[in-house]
Amino acid sequence: MRITFHGGAQGPWAVTRLVAVAGEGLAPVARLRVDAGAAEEAPDSVWRLAGVVGHARYATRAEIDTLTAVQPPLARPEATCAALIPIRKSPAWWALAQDERRAIFEETSHHTAIGLRALPAVARRLHHGRDLGEPFDFLTWFEFAPAQADAFEALVVALRATREWDFVEREVDIRLVRDAPADG
Repeated sequence: MRITFHGGAQGPWAVTRLVAVAGEGLAPVARLRVDAGAAEEAPDSVWRLAGVVGHARYATRAEIDTLTAVQPPLARPEATCAALIPIRKSPAWWALAQDERRAIFEETSHHTAIGLRALPAVARRLHHGRDLGEPFDFLTWFEFAPAQADAFEALVVALRATREWDFVEREVDIRLVRDAPADG
């Protein structure tokens, strides 16, 4: 499934922070809209990022089963905070064989174990953009309740401290708050 993130003046998510962590950032925007499927071009979009939800590339069956057992769904009513973190890895990362990337991802960086510490407080979905020719290889979408913001911050800090992040050449951290649903 293709997901498109439109940064602009409209959308249910208010942008509270947009920071370039590594490399070039993105233009500032006030709002974010997320479209599933074939998205129309939004005339007010300042930027558009797209990715597809695909299969897990570096996880084993046991890891997938463990994550699935505790992963909460997206769009929970209490999860009014979100983060969109687009990441592009370096050519050195992509020059590695799949098993070498897996070794860095899990055996060295312990990506899955770090992620499990944030579950079930933080829901997430990974979108792959590299094969679409997008400017980012991965678009990671996170949702959490305001009370879980510290758990999310701990997750981000722990992941950025791993060997895997030595291969990140571009990363933008976009924090968001969802509008309250209208009464009636």
